[in-house]
Amino acid sequence: MPARERPRLRIGIDVGGTNTDAAVLDGTRVVAHAKCPTSPDVLTGVSAALRAVTAAIDPADVHSVVIGTTHFVNAITQARGLAPVLAIRIASTPAPLPPFTDWPDDLAAAARGAVIEVDGGHQFDGMPFTPLDLDHLRSRVADAAARGLADVAITAVFSPVNPDAEVRAQEEVVRGIPRARVTLSHDLGRIGLLERENAALLNAALRPLADRVVDGFLGATGELGLEVPIFLSQNDGTVMSLDTARRFPILTVASGPTNSMRGAAVEAGASDCVVVDVGGTTTDIGLLRGGFPRESTLAVDLGGVRTNFRMPDVVSLGIGGGSLVTTEGGDVRVGPASVGYEITTRGMVFGGSELTLTDVAVAAGRVVIGDPGRVADLDPRLVEDALRVVDEAVADRVQRVRIDQSDIPVVLVGGGAPAARDRGRRREQRGAATHRGGCQRDRRRPGRHQRRGRPDLHPRRTHARGGDRSGP
Repeated sequence: MPARERPRLRIGIDVGGTNTDAAVLDGTRVVAHAKCPTSPDVLTGVSAALRAVTAAIDPADVHSVVIGTTHFVNAITQARGLAPVLAIRIASTPAPLPPFTDWPDDLAAAARGAVIEVDGGHQFDGMPFTPLDLDHLRSRVADAAARGLADVAITAVFSPVNPDAEVRAQEEVVRGIPRARVTLSHDLGRIGLLERENAALLNAALRPLADRVVDGFLGATGELGLEVPIFLSQNDGTVMSLDTARRFPILTVASGPTNSMRGAAVEAGASDCVVVDVGGTTTDIGLLRGGFPRESTLAVDLGGVRTNFRMPDVVSLGIGGGSLVTTEGGDVRVGPASVGYEITTRGMVFGGSELTLTDVAVAAGRVVIGDPGRVADLDPRLVEDALRVVDEAVADRVQRVRIDQSDIPVVLVGGGAPAARDRGRRREQRGAATHRGGCQRDRRRPGRHQRRGRPDLHPRRTHARGGDRSGP
């Protein structure tokens, strides 16, 4: 009997705000694909998309599954599903700006468990600043343990230069709280105390959710007989194992736009390009070099919180296929309010009563979807003005992400791409490619930590501009 061929198929899943896309790839060839509405709990939509694409294949032929999910960024932006965090700051005390400073009230209320400020840390050259006050730390950790806190974020001054204070504090925390899940700030962020601390605090708040999400993905694939490695895509376009995702869920928060940008570039055959991903709720625009998104060198706002960990340089617009089109004082507005995944029930071309950007694109003849007759009587001037608003907004953001004025392809992708395709394309470059629908995961390479056998998550030493203003 001939030996069975080595499994060669990969499944990619992208969870967006409106739709969940899944695709089966054999190399770069798409074998099967499906688009399902994103469910409120996310996992139901993922399971439905998986069932749809695996119906046409033998699960034994699948090599791996890669998932890009909005679980964690949604938890931050909605301030829901977060765990209370024990924040430990090691620096000179008392600090004028304690942990959780300048956070949105709802997010701070969800994530703040307790705060411990303790003397210690290092100077900018890595030399000890002041001895770590272990006695004070132990007594405060005991208090936190009595309150049931288990998710901990430790941040020490200049820890990216010398992490010893954070590592020593972690040892004491684990002694006092044996079930503690500890996040060390030097594993995530750069120089800039407050922004690095914020990244660690958000990561710690997400870790219980990460356990539930990972277990859910394992259950969804197991039900379909997919006993294969599962990876989560991360912010820089690489992938991480599920074990790493449990420890560092914050490294997935920008995976959605990164996935779409990389997939669109592969489909267009352009490793250097600007990608405009028009989804159902938002439009993300970013620059790719060598097939990977350019990394932001600025402090990044995440749910109203300034952070400085590794993130792609992406500009977002509150415009998508489900965006509501309204008039105010004679001016036409598109977004940011959106019907999201409810477009198939609320959009006019689908029998609903609310005017969306998709309805306008259908009325203009840019795309045929639903029942075009339901928008045939729209005011032509309203249609033209709405599309002009979108075209001008997209063209402006494309200019922002470009690093010079040389010609570069602009790739439009996503379910809402037809609404932005004409004038936006002509303004940027002749021959720019336009792609519709979901982009599949393709040509991913393991993340840096995956190749080294340990979490080596330090970003390149491109310090966030302005990051040093808040201290080391």
